[in-house]
Amino acid sequence: MSEVKKVVLAYSGGLDTSIILRWLQEEYQCEVVTFTADIGQGEELEPARAKAEAANIKEIYIEDLREEFARDYVFPMFRANAIYEGEYLLGTSIARPLIAKRLVEIARETGADAISHGATGKGNDQVRFELGAYALMPDVKIIAPWREWALVSRDKLMKYADEKGIAVEKKRGTKSPYSMDANLLHISYEGNILEDPWNQPEDDMWLWTVSPEQAPDNPLYIELEFNNGDIIAVDGKAMSPAGVMEYLNKIGGENGIGRDDIVENRYVGMKARGCYETPAGTIMLKAHRAMESLTLDREVMHLKDELMPRYAKLIYNGYWWSPEREMLQTMIDQSQQNVTGNVRLKLYKGSIMVAGRKSETNSLFDKSIATFEDDAGAYNQADATGFIRLNALRLRIAASRKALK
Repeated sequence: MSEVKKVVLAYSGGLDTSIILRWLQEEYQCEVVTFTADIGQGEELEPARAKAEAANIKEIYIEDLREEFARDYVFPMFRANAIYEGEYLLGTSIARPLIAKRLVEIARETGADAISHGATGKGNDQVRFELGAYALMPDVKIIAPWREWALVSRDKLMKYADEKGIAVEKKRGTKSPYSMDANLLHISYEGNILEDPWNQPEDDMWLWTVSPEQAPDNPLYIELEFNNGDIIAVDGKAMSPAGVMEYLNKIGGENGIGRDDIVENRYVGMKARGCYETPAGTIMLKAHRAMESLTLDREVMHLKDELMPRYAKLIYNGYWWSPEREMLQTMIDQSQQNVTGNVRLKLYKGSIMVAGRKSETNSLFDKSIATFEDDAGAYNQADATGFIRLNALRLRIAASRKALK
């Protein structure tokens, strides 16, 4: 890649990307453009600007993408009720397509030859960033320093930072801190004692949620309003997608909602242990399924549930921009046309219970048919006899054959 003259770097201002910035300047003798995205990680981003300016960066992009992230990525994913391997709500996975999109857009805007990221060669993020970039800019050049350089340990990174005069905050001696990633949907923790799946996370690791034991003794009731599968209001107050998530993160965290400890199968082949806090996502999933239970046709719901693991795996593995994900999204979005109404939830010490659901116009629940009382002829129970006998026919034939052997 000796012909690279300008590269767009996904830049946080932290240790890894600060080192990558200098490394790119020295190894490739190229101009670097930095891109820092606010997707709800809860950190002040202006220090990243100051660090980039100190490194003589002329083109610095710092963008607030919270609404776009919530509206165009998280909300569509939650219409599918997507969960990877039965537990993971895809908090890191769903952020990568947006960052990849902006990287290639900025590359075009600035005339850059390449993009670069700080994902390691052992993780999923390198795959997600690069599959997204190639899908949107087929001829893009990608520089992945972790697959090229010799700085393969934190000690070597720290030594490089000292040698080059790169400011590093929160030095912690020889003990590695947790590797963390945060956005509007979640915060994740990996590394340190978590590398042994038998170790319980330290209590002070969790940053967003109180422990269920320390949560309030009184339950909190909330009411969520849905329109076409998306939450549009909480307790009668209209909110934007990002506003919904910020508020649900707050009240969910205060009530101990959303902690998880998972061993997952990475796309690159290894198993990895991670801990996650996903307060808003946990609440949103519970509420959305409750809304669908009232408004979705049975076979539509079952088909969605069958396809969901495939959809979730596509996102986890980095195929957000693939034709198959887009095809599934079209089907999922069409299924949500009647998912409109209200859900009431009870939050209590880490648990969520559905306390009510209603849809004035789209409910498929018919009390006159479902009642255990007199249904005034709405449902002829005698019809069930033929229904059962017809469905039992193949079972009876098979049982008769076995009896003859």
